[in-house]
Amino acid sequence: MDNLDSKLNNQVAILICGHGSRNKLAITEFQALTKLIQKRYPNILVEYGFLEFAKPSLVDALDKLKDHSIKKVIAIPAMLFAAGHVKNDIPSLLMNYSIKTGIEIIYGRELGINNLMISAACERVKDVFKKNNTLKPEQSLLVVVGRGSSDPDANSNVSKITRMIVEGIGLGWGETVFSGVTFPLVEPGLKNVVRLGYKNIIIFPYFLFSGVLVTRIKRQSDLVAIDNPHISFIHAKYLSSQSYVVDTFVERIQEILNNEGKNFMNCSTCKYRSNLFGFEKEVGMVQESHHDHVEGLGVSCDLCDPECNGACEIQNQIPTHNQEKSNLPEGGYLEHENVDAYQHDHHHHHSIYPNSKHPLGPVTLRLPNEDQILRKSIEND
Repeated sequence: MDNLDSKLNNQVAILICGHGSRNKLAITEFQALTKLIQKRYPNILVEYGFLEFAKPSLVDALDKLKDHSIKKVIAIPAMLFAAGHVKNDIPSLLMNYSIKTGIEIIYGRELGINNLMISAACERVKDVFKKNNTLKPEQSLLVVVGRGSSDPDANSNVSKITRMIVEGIGLGWGETVFSGVTFPLVEPGLKNVVRLGYKNIIIFPYFLFSGVLVTRIKRQSDLVAIDNPHISFIHAKYLSSQSYVVDTFVERIQEILNNEGKNFMNCSTCKYRSNLFGFEKEVGMVQESHHDHVEGLGVSCDLCDPECNGACEIQNQIPTHNQEKSNLPEGGYLEHENVDAYQHDHHHHHSIYPNSKHPLGPVTLRLPNEDQILRKSIEND
């Protein structure tokens, strides 16, 4: 580490670029992670900022660095995979700031898939077996839950993580589902995998931090558990500040500090750069941020104490599937943009299937703690 520090001076700083959330625990966990990164670089100024909903915003953080006479910023996206935030929103904001102020900003890679991140995921799943001595890996089914994206490259990486965990630990089976945007979603995905006959199903949210989506994963899996009392549903902890995750951030920083030329994202299956089948119209789309209206709002949710409990979804009264489908074409789905825009995270993470045809049938976002409504809705799906 001393070798790395010798390349820096008081005009260089590190910026960790977070997504942002209205969930207090998520912000606390993010802050704890940045402190661990700061410990790895005690002689370098490390700041953090958020893309949306939380303070400081990325611009706030950059202004602070500018006030410290920083001339060069190493910006690392605190994102698991490279989708719209990593490829468009954050670099667009950083580029505009660099042009405006003259500060050089070097953008690093997302965390992505490497031995460290695979090890971090495996450790979280292994913790389940440490706490449950009677469980056997070969008799257990793993369900990895990804955030979900409109970028097929990011979605496919979640499936790869699933496979690497299954083979690394020696699990009996593995499936991948998503919390939103793409398919299969958590509830229909779980309703499908219970048919495989495994008595133990481990649910692992492949997320960095807490939030409304992690809470929703637990709630939707509980719905499936009600109908399958003979199956044990066990929840693994999300990644958070697992030591291998911190090591990956250091690796991303080192790629820039060591001038290794490795801080480039994958372009071979990027829908914006390659003529990817089914996404040809998105090649060369303008790189711009879509988060100006929520940047730096700094509005936390008072319903979370400190973990998200899903109470905001009751207050917002998300309509059930039966209320929605009358105005939609057969097999169609409604995106709750007006509702989700006021929830913890930005609405595009909560929209259900954006396409018109899906193999697992209609799905709705469920109201928490409303078992009778949920049961009726499930039966009518």
